[in-house]
Amino acid sequence: MIWFNIISFHIILLLLPAAALAAVYDPILAQIKPGTITIIGETHKKVESVQLFESLALATIKNHQCVVIGLEIASDQQSALDAIMQGRAAVDEIALWPPIDHPPYRRMIEHFTEHKRQGQCIRVVAIDSGVNNPIDRDVWMARLLMEQPENTPVLVLLGCLHTLKRVDWLNTTGRASVAELLTRWGYRVNSYPQRWLSDNCANGDMQKGRFVKAESPQALTILNDSLMALINAKPHHSAVDAVDGFVVWECDRLSRGDLSHSTR
Repeated sequence: MIWFNIISFHIILLLLPAAALAAVYDPILAQIKPGTITIIGETHKKVESVQLFESLALATIKNHQCVVIGLEIASDQQSALDAIMQGRAAVDEIALWPPIDHPPYRRMIEHFTEHKRQGQCIRVVAIDSGVNNPIDRDVWMARLLMEQPENTPVLVLLGCLHTLKRVDWLNTTGRASVAELLTRWGYRVNSYPQRWLSDNCANGDMQKGRFVKAESPQALTILNDSLMALINAKPHHSAVDAVDGFVVWECDRLSRGDLSHSTR
């Protein structure tokens, strides 16, 4: 089953042309610069998310020579991750958090290893807290991201709720996300959650991505209906204070409908 999933992943990579993907990530890539921390939000175990993130990482290297990549992997796995990146261990030797663990994610790590062996300037950091870590997860991840070199772009892949730069909680137990903490502390944070409007595509249709500007009315709808609705928080009046844009994935048959005209 694992080999079948990996093969399927490669087929999907071939079917999603580079030009179509570039149209999705170009607005994001334009904001990735040294001194910035760019957080890509995901729904875990989505192949499209892995492909988008890997493409952004390689494009960042092309533009800025180097990139620091932060992944939602427990920090106590850093030594294992370093061994993989140095070619001293196999990718199946690292322990991943079950919600993110799927063959395309591990293959992405393998790809980063291959690029590093080819001389690319790439560093992968396990930023999540461990099981017995008493420090809040988001605080821990934000602190580790603060430690990364300021002269290199930092690109991070996290669950979507970690990407919100502002949340007005309706209770006293709500905690600030990674993006909100870093923003409060004066760091330049770019936040781009991904949302899937259709979980399953019929008749062999592929998921097609498009970029939605934070200033657009649709961005506010996506923010409130698909993220704020998940937590006990007030709806936003504008998406601009919470995110810098969305990547929306939908079936091709849907993208030819009304939603395709709502990106601006």
